[in-house]
Amino acid sequence: MTVKHLRGLLLLPLALLLGGCHLVLLSPSGDVARQQSDVMIITTIIIALIIVPVLIAIGVIAWRYRSSNEKVRHDPEWDHSPQLELVVWAAPVLIIIIVGAISWIGTHQLDPYRSLTRVAPGKPVAADTKPLEVEVVSLRWKWLFFYPQYGIATVNQLAAPVNVPIKFKLTSDTMMDSFFVPALAGQIYTMPGMQTMLHAVINKPGQYKGFSANYSGAGFTDMRFSFDGMNPQDFKDWVAKVRAQGTDLDRSAYDQLRQPDRNAPVHYYAHFESGLYTRILNRCVDPGQVCASQMMSADAKAGHAMQGMPAPTDHVDAPSSGNAAAPAQAAKTH
Repeated sequence: MTVKHLRGLLLLPLALLLGGCHLVLLSPSGDVARQQSDVMIITTIIIALIIVPVLIAIGVIAWRYRSSNEKVRHDPEWDHSPQLELVVWAAPVLIIIIVGAISWIGTHQLDPYRSLTRVAPGKPVAADTKPLEVEVVSLRWKWLFFYPQYGIATVNQLAAPVNVPIKFKLTSDTMMDSFFVPALAGQIYTMPGMQTMLHAVINKPGQYKGFSANYSGAGFTDMRFSFDGMNPQDFKDWVAKVRAQGTDLDRSAYDQLRQPDRNAPVHYYAHFESGLYTRILNRCVDPGQVCASQMMSADAKAGHAMQGMPAPTDHVDAPSSGNAAAPAQAAKTH
């Protein structure tokens, strides 16, 4: 058996595997992810306009000027061609300019901190539309989701109605992680004491995979959750289900939840303690801890003494239904 035949047999399983898999990044169900996919595909095609001809030219030149080809004309004194130099330099420069422009525009239009202006092609966001707010906390090794507009929270299950903008606020309890639902939008990091933001929308009902895309220890591979895109009525029923089956998430329950745990099951909380997400973000969940916002406030006042500051539970202001936006420094991730 020749080397050529052996190579073909080795590549056959790979070709079959790729032919049967579903590349969600190339066929997402969310408008933001779709636009990101379009940018990726367009730039790849444009770059291929220079790579493919170069690869073809290499093969043609190697074949045409092989040592056994005595019919081809050889010019040992040749050293320059203005026409060839123009093609060699102008084409790559033009492609770089085009790819750079597309990437710059796409990066700014798809900024994760930027509010959505549309939910689908040709469907702008109505002026009176309120986005679904979700506050995300990455734990070891599970995900905690707060719904401040509904006063509920869940573990390892995220749900949202289709064609409704989603506004994520994200932080972490102890370790740096990366929130990623490939069908929804690009990944964004979560970091202790810092808050990132992500705006997205899901356009098709279904159950999608979410996970951490950043290594954070032994349980990293189990840090997965389901994201359910639902019709509006199904989402209302889901909220009612969480309220009916959920327990209370207070500080004591959170202390148990934050303990390292692999393969954590889905859990519902019908109520959560007011301001809990804000205290997680400001790293003052435990009694007696000084919130990061308090320390920054003291630093802004020329480093006045910390004595006499109110207890964290008295300092944090939050609405009764959930949490207020935290004053901690935001960290922006592209």
